[in-house]
Amino acid sequence: MWQPNCNHLRGIGGALALALLVACASRPAVIEPPPAAPGRVPDRAPSSTSWPGNEAMFMALSLVGTPYRYGGNTPESGFDCSGLIGYVFRTSLSLVLPRTTGALFQAAGEQIAPSELRTGDLVFFGSRRDVSHAGIYVGESRFVHAPSSGGTVRLDHLDSAYWKARFLGARRVLR
Repeated sequence: MWQPNCNHLRGIGGALALALLVACASRPAVIEPPPAAPGRVPDRAPSSTSWPGNEAMFMALSLVGTPYRYGGNTPESGFDCSGLIGYVFRTSLSLVLPRTTGALFQAAGEQIAPSELRTGDLVFFGSRRDVSHAGIYVGESRFVHAPSSGGTVRLDHLDSAYWKARFLGARRVLR
């Protein structure tokens, strides 16, 4: 079990050292949210995530800052949006997905409502029914994606005016 390193407390006054030591040794309280009322849709997506969803999330977050490159699908060559998704799912979960955003939108998993988003779900953007962009949902209304030429893989909010206006839907690949 992990224990905090409190060696830095040597030489501090007795009462202060004791208070800091207690703080270092204590565990944070886990607060469970109250269950939703029956028949009521929660305002936010559930906070629990599956193991595969966590694997996809950690891999996607580790790639933030990787340069964008059209057609790119590795950290060495850079990523476009569908190349990033393919790399994350192939590398972290041994799951091969379609290569283009249109094919992902048509074939990758079941369509889900925004209120049902979970870590590892795919989010899609574009105009009307023309899908032009996709990302990986990582929780708390955020997603990782490779947005444009000259940019890098980044973390953005679904609630931003730009992405909200272009949101087309979401798909659940992981069970």
